[in-house]
Amino acid sequence: MFVIKVGGSEGINYNSFLQDLAKYEDYIVVHGGSSELNAISEKLGKPPVFVTSVSGFSSRYTDRETMEIFNMIYAGKMNKMLVENLQKLGINAVGLSGIDGRLIEGKKKRALKIVENGKKKILRGDLSGMIEKINTNLLKLLLTNSYVPVLTPPAISYESEAINVDGDRCAGQIAVSMKADTLIILSNVPGLLKDANDESSLVKTIKADQIDYHIENYAKGRMKKKLLGAKEAIEGGVKSVILGDARSESPVSNAFNGQGTIIQ
Repeated sequence: MFVIKVGGSEGINYNSFLQDLAKYEDYIVVHGGSSELNAISEKLGKPPVFVTSVSGFSSRYTDRETMEIFNMIYAGKMNKMLVENLQKLGINAVGLSGIDGRLIEGKKKRALKIVENGKKKILRGDLSGMIEKINTNLLKLLLTNSYVPVLTPPAISYESEAINVDGDRCAGQIAVSMKADTLIILSNVPGLLKDANDESSLVKTIKADQIDYHIENYAKGRMKKKLLGAKEAIEGGVKSVILGDARSESPVSNAFNGQGTIIQ
């Protein structure tokens, strides 16, 4: 069993990803949709707003209107695109958001503590949260009956309100809950780079006890969350996490063959 998360950034080759994935069995797909969400939000006159937490992690500010667009893109356009194309490849996929069947459940944050122009602020009205439960019974029901789950945020709060959660950390929690051996996180870079502008500076291996060091010294932007998701997965019992390149012709096979950043 493995969990594979494919990002939503520009440059990802979804056709190659899905064709390669179709060669495998016994997996769960988690996906994002950030690039498409940004583009559609701009067109709808609701440009994305990103904030930086006091701990240095960037996230999308998600008010109610943004959440409605989020659902439209993630649970709608992106999810159904992936499910449709897996069906074309003979994979009986089922697309779900974390809201469906209370699949991904957690606690809504009361407020965000952010840093803006060097000053700490409290930001309210944000619909984001932290994952605390995965409905493994639902996932096992699908897998046992030969369906492939294709999953996406948002999650659902204990008050039954949609909450934005990080997709990479979400994939990590699913991998832990389902006792997966491997978590693959694919994005539009080869893996963790020592220099974000130099793809030849790939960090090929990271030991579990060195993840924090790499987050602090090398990870930039979204890569911080990917490494945090990897850390949580490893601590939860997942044997290995691979950060791979979704732009290549065979991204899944390449990841299993050791290309990318391997964390153990």
